[in-house]
Amino acid sequence: MSICEDKKLEGLDSIRGDFPVLAREVDGRTVNYLDSAATTLKPQSVIDAVTRYYTEFTANIHRGRHRLSEEASDRYEEARYKVALLTNSASNEVIFVRNTTEAINLANHCIGLTKDDFVVCCLDNHHSHFLPWLRHGNVVLVEQTEEMQPDLEHFAELLKLKPKVVALTHCSNVTGNYIPLDVMSKMAHEAGALVVVDAAQSAAHRKLNFSESYIDFLAISSHKMLGPSGIGCLIGKADLLRDGEPMLVGGGVVDYVTADSYQYRKLPHKYEAGTPAIEASYGFGAAIDYLESIGFDRIEAHEKQLSKAFIESINNKPNLACLGQMSLENRAPIFSLYVKGVSDLSDICRALSDSYGVMCRNGHLCAQPLVDHYAGGQVIRMSAYIYNTVDEIEAALEALNSVVQSYV
Repeated sequence: MSICEDKKLEGLDSIRGDFPVLAREVDGRTVNYLDSAATTLKPQSVIDAVTRYYTEFTANIHRGRHRLSEEASDRYEEARYKVALLTNSASNEVIFVRNTTEAINLANHCIGLTKDDFVVCCLDNHHSHFLPWLRHGNVVLVEQTEEMQPDLEHFAELLKLKPKVVALTHCSNVTGNYIPLDVMSKMAHEAGALVVVDAAQSAAHRKLNFSESYIDFLAISSHKMLGPSGIGCLIGKADLLRDGEPMLVGGGVVDYVTADSYQYRKLPHKYEAGTPAIEASYGFGAAIDYLESIGFDRIEAHEKQLSKAFIESINNKPNLACLGQMSLENRAPIFSLYVKGVSDLSDICRALSDSYGVMCRNGHLCAQPLVDHYAGGQVIRMSAYIYNTVDEIEAALEALNSVVQSYV
């Protein structure tokens, strides 16, 4: 029986040993890591893949014909192929970038907005999926329902403005809500808009299907998918990428250069100037292997258990309020909490870390318009993933409740 088959048969609690950080202690307490919406922990197989680049290759890619360079190049392109398979896209539609932020800025650059162009955004867009459009276009925001979902009637009204771009967030990093992506992207396309989707929070949780969607550009990040930081992808329709201009030019993006002209390489290399994060690509490929070995159906089932634990524990604590829907449908185990009357939650977050070993995040979560609108100040976000347990969720919320009681 293969390793992949083993993982599919085992309960997810058994994988905790794959993540070295979970062996750490803080003041005698085991780390309770609930900050996966910021960045996920890395399994040992990913760490080993990154190390392997330095111990077996340490050569640049696409730059020479010696053995180490060719082997390094093959593994780099293998990682690209794995992204393509994961997202059901073509390999030449996968552009390696540093992160989701760079991916969205590159999509913006390819599209070439003017201030006369309308861009439809949602209130829960991350700053990375809001500021590029605000800087270059004329942004209009979709109203939200009481469940903090996009109001589809208002969305339809905004589409009558004939926006050039509709910028959607598949899963909110604040509320954990999934939007009706298929419905909204189809509506946008029928209105003649290009659809740009931030999938940073969803790619590690749900299978994406780029080629059979109405999405024109899709952005993901390795570090939110069990992989290394420093690498992400812009996945774009090939015809749009061929017509677009790269943000950076230099080594690696041209077939030839004369004193007064140059010729770009074919996709995807046209957009990948300079030496990339080669070692990170190896880790990204290993992370995808790890996710596939578990299976997205099992990931989703496990996350429903975690979300159920969150909801039941929060409902028993009157001092805590939660942004977003308190149901198991169409949500990730991402819960942003606020305490009425307490605007700065920094000390509470520090107490959770240093006294209870609970690692979570406070602030506006790079979505300040949304958080200010609903919470009027900071929130504390607890975000779980495949290596977390129901016991950890319950313990973290009991700890938070205890700390909060000393503030209210």
